Amino acid sequence: MVNAKLLKLPMAAHQHWHEHHQIVIGVRGEAELSVDGAGACLDTWRAYLVPTEARHDYRGNDKNHVLVINLDPLMPAVNSPAHADYERMMRVFEKPRTLQMDSRLHGLVQFAAGEFDRAPDHTTLQQHLASSILYCMADRITDGQSFTSNRNAISPDAVRRYILKNLHKKITVEDMAGEACLSVSRFHEVFREVAGITPHQFLLQTRLDQAATLLTTTTLTVSEISYRTGFSSQSALTNALRKYKGTTPSRLQVGDRVA
Repeated sequence: MVNAKLLKLPMAAHQHWHEHHQIVIGVRGEAELSVDGAGACLDTWRAYLVPTEARHDYRGNDKNHVLVINLDPLMPAVNSPAHADYERMMRVFEKPRTLQMDSRLHGLVQFAAGEFDRAPDHTTLQQHLASSILYCMADRITDGQSFTSNRNAISPDAVRRYILKNLHKKITVEDMAGEACLSVSRFHEVFREVAGITPHQFLLQTRLDQAATLLTTTTLTVSEISYRTGFSSQSALTNALRKYKGTTPSRLQVGDRVA
């Protein structure tokens, strides 16, 4: 039996254990888990696999939401060697570990979380979505992909936080690779595999998203926003918004005033 729920972890640390396997997946914000003494950070690109009876602490920040999937350890897929999926499922829960999600799995989790919000009482739908996520994770584990124990793992959320912290500065792919402790070529390869876009595209997307937010929520001038979001000039921001978002600073500002 598989069941799942969308919930918010408390900000104060709690410890417990249970007699079922569990997957804790970051949906919004950030959370921390410590399983049998091994710590892990969750964001929207990471999940943590907790085997049955593993004692763990957990807490989250004020914006955190996680998708928790619970599996009955007596269900045939994880309890019966004769079951077709036994080998695959046993590998999922052979030890506590963090799973780094790629862009497709990330998209599936975000879609599922939206459906949980939309239909909180639709248990059958939630079970099917949770099972789909479980099997997608199992396939990746079987293929030996996406573990944060791998020193080459990258979290796009962590990269975004670095960009936002240094948004007004000139940021290069070399800078982002250095933050991840990887060579530029390896960072580019791994980041594109995980996020589905290149680091440079991600950097530009982050700058534009922040600029659009400032244009619609503040009274700052376009020139000031251009500086704060790392564009070389007001015209550079205007051209980028027109090319990649099909709009202009003046339209965004007018739209906010009309709203």
